[in-house]
Amino acid sequence: MSLPPEKASELKQIIHQQLLKMDVHGRIREVLAETIREELAPEHQQLSTEDLIKALRQRGIIDDVMKELKFVTDVNEKERTSAPKPSTHFVDREPPVLKKTNIDPTRRYLYLQVLGGKAFLEHLQEPEPLPGQICSTFTLCLHFRNQRFRSKPVPCACEPDFHDGFLLEVHKESLGDGSKMVDATTMLSICDPVHMVLIKTDTFGETTLVASYFLEWRSVLAAENGITNIAVELLGVGTESNVSVGVLNIRLEMYPQLNKMLSSEITSTQFTLERQKTAEKERLFLVYAKQWWREYLQIRPTHNVRLVKIFAQDENGVNRPVCSFVRPLRAGRLLDTPRQAARFVSVLGYERAPVIGGGGGKQEQWCTLLAFLCRNKGDCEDHSNLLCSLLLGFGLEAFVCVGTKAKGVPHTWVMTCGTDGTITFWESLTGHRYIHRPINPDDPPLVEQPKPLYPYRTIGCVFNHQNFFGNCQPSDAVDVCVFDLHDESKWKPMSGEAIKSVCPPGATSSVPPFPPLCASAIDAAVTSNEIELQLRILVSEHRKH
Repeated sequence: MSLPPEKASELKQIIHQQLLKMDVHGRIREVLAETIREELAPEHQQLSTEDLIKALRQRGIIDDVMKELKFVTDVNEKERTSAPKPSTHFVDREPPVLKKTNIDPTRRYLYLQVLGGKAFLEHLQEPEPLPGQICSTFTLCLHFRNQRFRSKPVPCACEPDFHDGFLLEVHKESLGDGSKMVDATTMLSICDPVHMVLIKTDTFGETTLVASYFLEWRSVLAAENGITNIAVELLGVGTESNVSVGVLNIRLEMYPQLNKMLSSEITSTQFTLERQKTAEKERLFLVYAKQWWREYLQIRPTHNVRLVKIFAQDENGVNRPVCSFVRPLRAGRLLDTPRQAARFVSVLGYERAPVIGGGGGKQEQWCTLLAFLCRNKGDCEDHSNLLCSLLLGFGLEAFVCVGTKAKGVPHTWVMTCGTDGTITFWESLTGHRYIHRPINPDDPPLVEQPKPLYPYRTIGCVFNHQNFFGNCQPSDAVDVCVFDLHDESKWKPMSGEAIKSVCPPGATSSVPPFPPLCASAIDAAVTSNEIELQLRILVSEHRKH
């Protein structure tokens, strides 16, 4: 790699200044004089360069100088105050250290490289960031078969400088075959995509969901040499789900290399069959859902104004059954109790999906779990789906409730049914819990009725990953509702088989798998001490004024 002339001269100047500062020339002169005096015979007046280098090396001077030069350079790098020349991208404070990864030779890996982006036209006029200047950044988050990865943040630009590699392990399904090498045919049956989420973080630390993409990685199984390059076009989210936001250059490679590659006809046939199977299941569920809705309206015509939500749009504008947004999620040792899970969900930011135009309308956008977690904020539906999933993971009988708050504002919250029949409401945005005691409208006026403390007014339906119930009681007011879900005169159930056909753990499905929760990268003790110190400084400054 050759340096441009100005860089080379700049490097020479830095080295020269460093040598002068250390007085290396003086040290070398002293050693040479001593060497000539002690070791060279008087008749050898001519001293070659090789002899000098040999004498210096024998005395360990070269090694010492190199060590000292390296040490001083490191110190100088950290202490330097003069601004370096503008660079086209962020430079890490510490020099990059290439980490070696231990690869199990008996396992199969997919090596996914992101080699830059292009055509992010929204950032066409973005000025080049100056060194040290805070600017908006892109971060790419990945999830594949219970593994999560995150790229280094890169400045937002028309051609963002993504250069990251991710080693994804392709697991076998059954535990007994975990140590066996996965062959191409077996991998072809693994239909889990690589979920990629692009997040933009502005100069104030606010995050925006830019794109959510499901990468079909199995094309590499039919690629020559086991390597394939793909240009992935990312589309926007919500109302912009049909608008291109940019292109990422992706390189896929199998480790170790496959002994036998599949033909492209086999892979394309498999993809077609999967799509047909999924489309047929979704078509049959839609037919069933329409029939269920007709039967629900026959019970009472006024049911058509109740909030009974069977389908919801995700961030890509795809209609999915609401039951597919919930799944038992075990947090392992990250969350110890259901109450801790409620607290965790409540501290995630609340933000309604953006609406283009006025009118006070509500843009529907139920985010996939990866998009919600990576963005670190979402609407009440996202919070409720996550909390319900966590409570199911703790073994509770949990449901997401769809209804309204005061003034008829649509809202979702979580409900758990105790073994003794106790109904508890969980507000996912605050972590508050409320015990539900229904009011009996048939009681005489003198009977004291419980006063509801919860903010919920009406309820249209409840659901989780296996069940869906429509409220068919005479009134949908929460305070008079009886939550005996097994009483079909009060709650109309959907077929469990129909739900299972389109929601995991069914067969091939277009529903994305759930990512695991990850431990925080922040040291809580250190951060809390820093916050306390900053608060003390602010308080003392306030007292002075």
